[in-house]
Amino acid sequence: VQLQASGGGPVQTGGSLRLSCAASGGMFSILIMGWYRQAPGKQRELVARITSGGSTNYVDDVKGRFTVSRDNAKNTVALQMNSLKPEDTAVYYCYSYLNTGRGYYDYWGQGTLVTVSS
Repeated sequence: VQLQASGGGPVQTGGSLRLSCAASGGMFSILIMGWYRQAPGKQRELVARITSGGSTNYVDDVKGRFTVSRDNAKNTVALQMNSLKPEDTAVYYCYSYLNTGRGYYDYWGQGTLVTVSS
């Protein structure tokens, strides 16, 4: 199973970016897809996640600014980030909790850097 993320880059405060991630390989079903981030000197934290049924969770400081969505047929997840702030600067990792047919496992993408300048 591979998760391929894209869409990061530099942006100014108040701007927008859209991250995308596609899962491929030996999957039976994907229960959860989402995004984590890790800022310099900080631990990795959940940003947003979405279940196969469409239920979503967000970390408090992105609520109202970020929107997570997924396409179950294409095994993709996206993160629309609006009103970006310098504190959103981090490496963003695509995440998936999926069933390979032999059990449920966590998978991570390679990370994509988002840099928000003031």
